[in-house]
Amino acid sequence: MSTGAAPISLSITADPRLARLVRMTAANVATLSSMSVDRVEDIRMAAEEAFIYACSVQPHEALSVTFDVDEAHVSMTFGLAGTSVQDAEPAGEAAYADLILGTVCDTYEKIDDPASLVLTLKADV
Repeated sequence: MSTGAAPISLSITADPRLARLVRMTAANVATLSSMSVDRVEDIRMAAEEAFIYACSVQPHEALSVTFDVDEAHVSMTFGLAGTSVQDAEPAGEAAYADLILGTVCDTYEKIDDPASLVLTLKADV
């Protein structure tokens, strides 16, 4: 991180009732970057949708969210507990989340080793 800040991470249970905590943490992290208010809202939305996706593929399992932030971007890595995200078939809200993440994020990857979702949103200011 070029901001000189310590790494930012959140350990949480994949429970949809905790989505607000993830969303608000992401918004606070985004303020460390050169983001407009609209872009901070995009990050909030992306964080919530990734969390909903994670909840659908590994309900009530441990989940880690790691944030990497500098002046130019915010990246979020949602570490999943041994789930193969490539093989996971999102259904319902998770299928919608997959669509939103592909649209809102500058990059959105599903990685199997280690199982994770990696999102990057670039600053617009």
